[in-house]
Amino acid sequence: MAKTVKGLENNFASIRAGRATPAVLDKISVDYYGVPTPIQSMAAVSVAEARVLVIQPWDKSTLKEIEKAILASDLGITPMNDGNVIRLSFPQPTEERRKELCKSVKKYGEEAKVSIRNIRRDVIEKFKTMKKNGELTEDDQKDAEKKIQKLTDKYCDEVDKVVAEKEREIMSI
Repeated sequence: MAKTVKGLENNFASIRAGRATPAVLDKISVDYYGVPTPIQSMAAVSVAEARVLVIQPWDKSTLKEIEKAILASDLGITPMNDGNVIRLSFPQPTEERRKELCKSVKKYGEEAKVSIRNIRRDVIEKFKTMKKNGELTEDDQKDAEKKIQKLTDKYCDEVDKVVAEKEREIMSI
């Protein structure tokens, strides 16, 4: 369940909310000598201003490949290559775009909750199997089910908090 929440936070890091963050490049890999390589492994990525990301490759010959990978990705930003570094300028998202992002954030949140509930269901099934095999008494099974329900509620609340935080970040101008 904790891994599900962590995975949700990682997904949210790659959602572009108008601010420049190096995490948006996590899912982009560059064909570097025939091997797909993450941009962070071949360049220094830094935030120059609130809305500008600077990518400075250690090997200047990879500038074109990095630029091609960014253009081919679903990032939706055109890189500016000055021969030494690549700059990504993040435009201010429109109100409509922010609402779309909030919808996708809620969808990711619901998927995480469903995943947590599926984990709960699997664990409860294991408890029932253990009771059938005589490894658990009925009281122990009920106590374990109550504990797993409390854990489920705790992690669902945590997902709600993460979703609310990301929505607040997206809607702030």
